[in-house]
Amino acid sequence: MAVKMIAVDMDGTFLNSHQDYNREKFSKLYQQMKQQDVRFVVASGNQYYQLKTFFPEIEQELSFVAENGAYVISEGKEIFSGEIPSDLIQEVLTILADFEEGHTILCGKNSAYVGENEPDSFIEHGSKYYHRLKKVSNLSEVKNDTLFKFALSFPVEQVDEVLERLAEVLGDKLVPVSSGHGDVDLIVPGIHKAHGLMKLQELWGIQNHEIAAFGDSGNDFEMLKHAGHSYVMSNGQPNVKVAAKEIILSNDEDGVLVKIEELLEN
Repeated sequence: MAVKMIAVDMDGTFLNSHQDYNREKFSKLYQQMKQQDVRFVVASGNQYYQLKTFFPEIEQELSFVAENGAYVISEGKEIFSGEIPSDLIQEVLTILADFEEGHTILCGKNSAYVGENEPDSFIEHGSKYYHRLKKVSNLSEVKNDTLFKFALSFPVEQVDEVLERLAEVLGDKLVPVSSGHGDVDLIVPGIHKAHGLMKLQELWGIQNHEIAAFGDSGNDFEMLKHAGHSYVMSNGQPNVKVAAKEIILSNDEDGVLVKIEELLEN
């Protein structure tokens, strides 16, 4: 059965270690996708305003499952937005205050927000992934935006322990997922990348078995289980490799583009 949707994670998957991709090769493949009526979907934990900068010529043609599925945009139009209730935001901020080595970005539809007391190095790191990032005196004072995700950062060696602790204290209110490099996202239960793909499937009448998905981290797990054709990068996390049908070349070997070329030829 032919593939009708190709969904790619970005960091560690589509993007190489230099935060870029083989633009010439992708451009040729993208023309083939259009000819074959295959939808190309960017599915990432990152902010929509950051993701679209990777595809300046075609961003108005593409679909984005941004913020781990909390914000879905197709051809410049909003398809879906999640939301965390304000009382839960306050509760989580109180919980996070007990995590001494953690840093927090609060993600919303209009912008992401960071406390002005966070170290400059963290704010600089955050601005790579959140092109709209506002400094505020206190995250608990953020109003007038739809807030749908917490993006946390911890020392890499603490991540497994942090994930366990967060899962314990949050219960079923928010789900902690690893997105690589010491980053942990707190997402609304049931609103993940696979949920974002489902919103687009409804729009286009595409079945699960017609989707090819590519990922490398814990936040790709549901999407990989959901797609009929699922691929994990050889540089992917070991616990994610079990979710995919096939392990492919690494992100530094154009693994995604090599596999897309194969899929389009079949």
